[in-house]
Parts: sequence; C-alpha cells; structure tokens
Amino acid sequence: MHYEVRGQGPLLLLIPGGAGDAASYDGVADDLAAEYTVATYDPRGMSRSTLDDPEAEQHVAEHADDAFRILELLSPGEPARVFGASSGAIAALHLLTAHPERVERVVAHEPPMVEVLPDASEHRALIARVQETFRTQGLMPAMAVFAAGLKKDGDTTEPEAELKLPPQAAARAERTMANLPYFVGRIVPSFMSYAPDIHRLEALSDRLVLACGHDSRGELPYRPAALLAERLGTELLHFPGGHTGLTMHPVEFGELLRKAFLA
Repeated sequence: MHYEVRGQGPLLLLIPGGAGDAASYDGVADDLAAEYTVATYDPRGMSRSTLDDPEAEQHVAEHADDAFRILELLSPGEPARVFGASSGAIAALHLLTAHPERVERVVAHEPPMVEVLPDASEHRALIARVQETFRTQGLMPAMAVFAAGLKKDGDTTEPEAELKLPPQAAARAERTMANLPYFVGRIVPSFMSYAPDIHRLEALSDRLVLACGHDSRGELPYRPAALLAERLGTELLHFPGGHTGLTMHPVEFGELLRKAFLA
C-alpha cells in the first residue's frame, strides 16, 4: 500500500474517496502539516496500491482495516483524527465503529450510503443500472448514468468536477481516469450499498462530525449525511463547494477542516 506522511504533531489521517488517491489531498495537506502529522494513501486497487486480483470483490470493512493498519503503524496506541470524503468517508465511519479506541474524531464528508435513506430502493436500482451500463456499454456511458443519478431532480448543470480544475488537480487527472473502471466496477456497488451500524454511531456521536458541501443540497451524496446528523442529534457541518469542494476550494476547505478538529 502506497502511503505518504508529512509534518509533525498528532496524527491526522486523510482517506481519499472516489477514484482519487493520496494526491487528492495535496491542496490541503501541506497547510495541515503545520499542526499535524498528516498521512494519506492510495486505497487498495487505486493508483500505486495495486491488487494481485483487480477483479476481486471489495468490502468496506477491508478498506477500513487498511486505514486501521496505517494508524497502528504511524500512531501506535494514540487516538488519531480522521477525515474521509465520499467513499473514503464510508471507510472512516466503519473505522470509527470497529476501532473507536483508535479514533479521537472523524469528519465524514458526504458518505453516499443509500441504505440509510427512506427511498433506498430507488438508489439500489441506480447502482444496478450503472453496473449494467458499464458491462454492456463501457465506462463513459456508465459514468453518465452515475452522474445523472447523483444530481438534484431537474438539475441539468454539469458536475462540478468537470469544470476548470486547479493546476494540481489537472495534473493528477490522468491517474484518476485510470482508476475509474475499478471505481465503477468494484467500489460503487459495495460502498454505496453499505449499511452503517447506526446504533453504534449514536453511541460514538461525540467523536463524529458529519459534513456536506454548501452546493450539494438536494443531491444524493448530501442526503445520507444530513439524515444521519438529524438522527444522531448533531450539527451538520457545511464545507465550501459541492461534493468535490476539496478539489475546487482547497484553501477554504482545509481551513474549515482544521477548525473542525479543534472544536
């Protein structure tokens, strides 16, 4: 597993989401490293963390265990701060419920767990459509179906990630594109269908910050975090931008993340 470490201080683990890898945090990691030992990594199957069997079924618990092993390596015996975005937020939530003694606080940004929603069956059908389109038509048609399913009803704007990217994000776009088939085929079906242990999260709610993007209201990835925050009786933290606010607004995003861990 490829991982990167910078800075000094208490450990802050940043878990990438989507088709991203360790570099997806380049826009915020250096600033955070002024106060923390900042660690991030390429999740298994992404970029430089290659699999012996790329076709193997993926499981949230296994990905969360990878994060746990990094905590054990870099901060043995000391609870760490953890941030996860999108599918990385799902791994972070499982890490919290499986190893609460190793986690001081988790900030989970838009974990797209459709099973917590009252209309979960509709979103299961979306996941199935994405997989069938991927199998019969290929990657880009499947991505189009996926992107359409994440939008607000009636929204015809292009996804934020397709707007002009900051230079750092544009430089890593080729690697992200290479990760997309694995993301669509292996991560989307297993992570989006993950059902968290809500009762366990209730017991650990003092260590959990659920977060969304200001511009994501009404979109599918926004709704699970909002619903969980309401269920747990906690405040929903809003970051700049939408689902990809980390990429599009790194300075503002990083500053608010720093404050979230100080609160």
